[in-house]
Amino acid sequence: MAGKYAIEIFYSQEDEGYIAMVPELPGCSAFGETEEEALKEVKVAIDLWLEIAEKEGREIPKPFGKELLKTFIESRS
Repeated sequence: MAGKYAIEIFYSQEDEGYIAMVPELPGCSAFGETEEEALKEVKVAIDLWLEIAEKEGREIPKPFGKELLKTFIESRS
């Protein structure tokens, strides 16, 4: 299910590496020394986030990745 959520990756000077975040899943993020490593790690984090949320009976947000991208593109026009 990890591939269905939007992922933002950016370089952090402070951390001297890349941070990958999943805006739709509060607190879901990961770190990597490269973009590829951050992406790999955040996919693991997504799966863990979803697994824990399900066990705790929390609501799991529907993925809106494409809609978020569309909104972003429209806001830049």
